[in-house]
Amino acid sequence: MATSTTKALAGEEPPKTGGEGTARRRGALLHLLDVRGAPYAFVAPFFVVFAAFSFYPLVYTSWISLHRVELATLDVMEWVAFDNYVELWKDERFWNALLNTITIGVISTVPQLLMALGLAHLLNYRMRASLFFRVASLVPYATSVAAAALVFTMIFERDFGMVNWALGAVGVDPVDWEADKWPAQIAISTIVIWRWTGYNALLYLAAMQAIPADRYEAASLDGASRWKQFTHVTVPGIRSTIVFTIVLSTIGATQLFGEPLIFGQGPNGVTGGADNQYQTLGLLLYEEGWKNYQMGRSATVAWAMFLLLVLVFAAQRLIRRARSRTS
Repeated sequence: MATSTTKALAGEEPPKTGGEGTARRRGALLHLLDVRGAPYAFVAPFFVVFAAFSFYPLVYTSWISLHRVELATLDVMEWVAFDNYVELWKDERFWNALLNTITIGVISTVPQLLMALGLAHLLNYRMRASLFFRVASLVPYATSVAAAALVFTMIFERDFGMVNWALGAVGVDPVDWEADKWPAQIAISTIVIWRWTGYNALLYLAAMQAIPADRYEAASLDGASRWKQFTHVTVPGIRSTIVFTIVLSTIGATQLFGEPLIFGQGPNGVTGGADNQYQTLGLLLYEEGWKNYQMGRSATVAWAMFLLLVLVFAAQRLIRRARSRTS
């Protein structure tokens, strides 16, 4: 058997020098780096945009929250350290807005996600005009917040609203939906539910259609009913999507602003009613900054909202880890 050197002398194969081998290995390494580094090249512009439009505002608002700053003179800052946070902690309006944000968030999120799950389950069946119903469920999400809030404000109007007209038809006294605390929060939650149920339903539907059909066939052969297939196959199969919608709804509830602002129909919208009965953290932020002209306190409220979300997600992570350890 001829060696590579013999073949090279015979002219059958050129001799492999150390330089050529090194060059080939270097070329293969560069090619590997190009393949593996391609995703980073596509992702890098996103992080640049994030640093420019997200990281900088976070740092700037945290700096403002440590000063006494007025809206008319943003370039004049008085260092107060953590006084704004101490005052916010002692402010009853903050705790009232926090409680309203939590209650409106629960009232709007829980029914919304349950209705979206049921709607997605129905749309997952083969039915006539399924495409029409899927598009129709997305129409409320495409509607602007202002238009939806204005329509529902007229629906819940005390004297001439459709809801009070329906209640009067069955012998129930009219409800002052804007003046009373719980009726106002229920009305605002109705706007949120109407706008976001269809959007979440389509997310659930996409996740349901990704579940393999053999799982349902196996469950059917085992004698599982439709309800058991839904609870033991469908829900576990879309668990990650359900968690995603819960996170998304929690963020949206914390930032709730447009619906209660327009529902107030005037100056009461900024304060969340005459007695702050439906003022959220978003409205309190706006009131401090653009009504009271105290941008330092407004930035403090913004950071309180951010820290609240961090605490919620940290608690959720701890609960999940505790459950995984026990299971």
